[in-house]
Amino acid sequence: MTGPLDLLSAAKCVLFDFDGPVCRLFSGHPAADVAAAMRALSRHRFSYDVPVPAASADDPHAVLGVAGRERPGSELVLELERLLTEEELRATSTAEPTVGAGRLMELLSAGGVRLAITTNNSPRAASQYLEDHGLSVYFDGHVHGRTADPALLKPNPHCLRRALETTGFTAEKSLMIGDSPADREAAGALGVPFLGYVRNDEKLRRLKGREPLVYIGSYGPLIEAFEARHRAE
Repeated sequence: MTGPLDLLSAAKCVLFDFDGPVCRLFSGHPAADVAAAMRALSRHRFSYDVPVPAASADDPHAVLGVAGRERPGSELVLELERLLTEEELRATSTAEPTVGAGRLMELLSAGGVRLAITTNNSPRAASQYLEDHGLSVYFDGHVHGRTADPALLKPNPHCLRRALETTGFTAEKSLMIGDSPADREAAGALGVPFLGYVRNDEKLRRLKGREPLVYIGSYGPLIEAFEARHRAE
């Protein structure tokens, strides 16, 4: 049976989702507050209450996605995306690094693996975080995130397709590390192997779906395996 180390060892290019696998972006700047600010902007400036389901009301990307479907190409959508980008940039200063992410990036890069970010967050925010934490050197500008069109958010595979195009690797030689059903669906749409990163049982339940899932709860075992391999070489 294929395991996490098998998947990672076979990959020539690794696509990291950002919020979760790289850091907890909203750990010090709650996403619920950002979503509330977006809904308030919509009501006060555009007299429009975004009809986001109650279960997703605290998810900024859900608010943007619903607004994009209901009013595509509108000034409302542009303003919501602008506000979300500003809040994500602000959140980078208090984001909590995912334990081991930086070390794994270092090991993969040293082994000749190409790295890219594929995220529903603003590419500006992801790039800012990587720069602030000394990680941008591992990505060489391959940061692909949200555009002005919410229809291209994952599970649409747009950002993954762009990453494959700019890195020059095929889907079969790549691997995505993600923590959401949207990540898994986007990877599956292009035939990119997928490694789930799950922090808790609820994340695992949501991510598993009907198909078998290869997943990790931390980067520790992968780091240990790669370090042991490097010592043996």
